[in-house]
Amino acid sequence: MDFNTVIQNRYSCRAFAAQEIEPEKVERILEAGRIAPTAVNKQPVHIWALTHPDTLEAVKGVTRSYYGAPLILVVGCRPADAWVRRYDGKNGAEVDAAIVATYLMLAAENAGLATLWVGSFDPALLADLLPGTEGYDLVAIINVGYPADGSVPSAMHGSRVSMEEFVTRLD
Repeated sequence: MDFNTVIQNRYSCRAFAAQEIEPEKVERILEAGRIAPTAVNKQPVHIWALTHPDTLEAVKGVTRSYYGAPLILVVGCRPADAWVRRYDGKNGAEVDAAIVATYLMLAAENAGLATLWVGSFDPALLADLLPGTEGYDLVAIINVGYPADGSVPSAMHGSRVSMEEFVTRLD
């Protein structure tokens, strides 16, 4: 699929079909996250891929934004392992995690799947569900799956500020 088509078609899906995702698609999505760029290639990001029905059911206890996706990707970052900007001490871990999460979503869209980035969740409860979260800040939950019949983007999906408002050109 053409990249511009991928980024234009991707929307926040809130209704997933009860259809399993092919393992090769899952692997391609995870590989996209693995090779995503991070500051100074420090790679302070980890992904937890959740597919077990009991774990998916438990996710309902940490967020209201679970819509039956057969795959949940939790993206976390370890600030202690990240690049830090020397001028002001800004830690790049969360930016790195956001880049990885974006790659995951675009790879899923390219594979014919839908996604939803969830930022509203209880990180302490989520950490209790996942092994090896010590030292990680959990940044995003990404629902992944085939969209349910009738799933459409929200009415706000196409609403964007004008290019003039969005970009300042210094020619």
